[in-house]
Amino acid sequence: MISRLAIALAAFCLLPTVPAAAQNKGNAAKGKEVYEQCGVCHAHNTDEKKLGPTLKGLYKKPKMANGKAANDANVLEVINKGGNGMPGFEEILEKDEVADLLAYLKTL
Repeated sequence: MISRLAIALAAFCLLPTVPAAAQNKGNAAKGKEVYEQCGVCHAHNTDEKKLGPTLKGLYKKPKMANGKAANDANVLEVINKGGNGMPGFEEILEKDEVADLLAYLKTL
């Protein structure tokens, strides 16, 4: 007979993993400072497109400009890897800065 503990452990192993930056809630005030790098190409308070799409209401939209769902994993992928003319910031931003940036983007 399988124990309840074994079932619980098996279920735990099947849970999706959350990126480390998403696990850290981040500091939105610090994230606003990190965002200054993004603000050159992305608007945050208007729907106007600059070089890149606006980030106003990013997490309130069902999909991002690339067609993917607006969630931590997909936003993190874009921040880290870039794409469509946007540079990747994986080697530039520290993990805490990314967590702070995600926290700030959620306030837009």
